[in-house]
Amino acid sequence: MGEQEKIELLQKNFGAWEHLSDEEKKGLVKNSYFTTCQKGENVHRGERECKGLIFVCKGLLRAYMMSDEGKEVPLYRMDEGEWCILSASCVISNITFDVHIEAEKETELLIISAPYFRRMTTNNIYVECLAYKMATDGFSEVMWAMQQMLFMSFDKRLAVFLWDESSACGSDTIKMTHEQVAKHTGSAREVVTRMLKSFANNGIVELSRGGIKIIDKEKLRKLTE
Repeated sequence: MGEQEKIELLQKNFGAWEHLSDEEKKGLVKNSYFTTCQKGENVHRGERECKGLIFVCKGLLRAYMMSDEGKEVPLYRMDEGEWCILSASCVISNITFDVHIEAEKETELLIISAPYFRRMTTNNIYVECLAYKMATDGFSEVMWAMQQMLFMSFDKRLAVFLWDESSACGSDTIKMTHEQVAKHTGSAREVVTRMLKSFANNGIVELSRGGIKIIDKEKLRKLTE
């Protein structure tokens, strides 16, 4: 993508664009860049870096936290057309937890550099408000993930995940291993395998190598309620 595509994307998707001076607009374009990440590539590695403000042009990212024991705690996913403020946590001092971000498939990103974004939030009240709105939206997603893990039974959590994933990919077949499902649901692979076998025994899903096919959507939907 070239400079004109970058300008058009920022005009359409950067909420404070119309409140920027001409100098700020030029600086924003100059201090942002396109990049492509491959499936499984780490986009942001917690406390070790402050990547900047990320926009997903195409593809899918997932955000997660890592426990001291190395267990992943899933937070939320970022689809095409969404911003990620947690990769610019150094800009907002109140964000003190470490977040890892990974590409779930080949993903095209626009990244606004952290130093310039910090300067904009300091000098432009509209950009500061936009940054805090993004942070609030991200925090809401994190709280929803925590609520699911703390207060929702695993059979319901797994049913919700399968339902959402099927809707997102537009298919009754979810091409994921049990290990991948475990990462997304914040559980152990063995627990996922046992629950999927239970779903299969009840005629809800059909299991195959590297895939899960939903064969009774009504039963699955009832589990999500």
